[in-house]
Amino acid sequence: MLTGPLDCAASDAERLATLLAEIRACRICRDRPLRRPLPHEPRPVARASVSARLAVCGQAPGTRVHASGVPFSDPSGVRLRRWMGVTDDEFYDETRVAVLPMGFCFPGQDARGADLPPRRECAPAWRARLFEALPKVEMLLAIGRPAQLWHLGPDAGASLTEAVADWRRILDRPVRPRVLPLPHPSWRNNAWLRRNPWFEAELEPALRALTREMLDS
Repeated sequence: MLTGPLDCAASDAERLATLLAEIRACRICRDRPLRRPLPHEPRPVARASVSARLAVCGQAPGTRVHASGVPFSDPSGVRLRRWMGVTDDEFYDETRVAVLPMGFCFPGQDARGADLPPRRECAPAWRARLFEALPKVEMLLAIGRPAQLWHLGPDAGASLTEAVADWRRILDRPVRPRVLPLPHPSWRNNAWLRRNPWFEAELEPALRALTREMLDS
């Protein structure tokens, strides 16, 4: 039987929907952990569509997102959307923006109440398959160190500050998707933002322009 472009698009969407269903049912961090199992019931959080051109790749859900099931539904998300220059409706439009953290489940907290790093089981199990299923993604926001190390490799440099400060060169690399490194928008990074005023003066305007380019094309 011959198939046309609409059939191919439908099959791509079906494959992605099947993959997202697998992710949302995933329990490897609980049932087959590399170290200690996840201390609570998994609730993977991921959003994507085959038509998305922009991927927002943070660390892992926090307590509020674990409760709501909606990515960046917390003060960090408010700040991130301000950095990007988008409305809530634009940010949560899966046809244009994929939200794919490095760890899909809330990893728990340490003794000081800070969120733990993303679970180590998650990215190796799902990340390559996800981006193979998202061929239209043209730009990726690598938010925080785990995303930068995974998506930039050696170009991540020695630290988050080094990677973010090198954003122009990283963005101009001849690879697709383009990657823009960002700090996490958590209030815990307020001191970092004060020490690095170039972020607000130079990188934020570029981020807003690039985001608008991705959303409006």
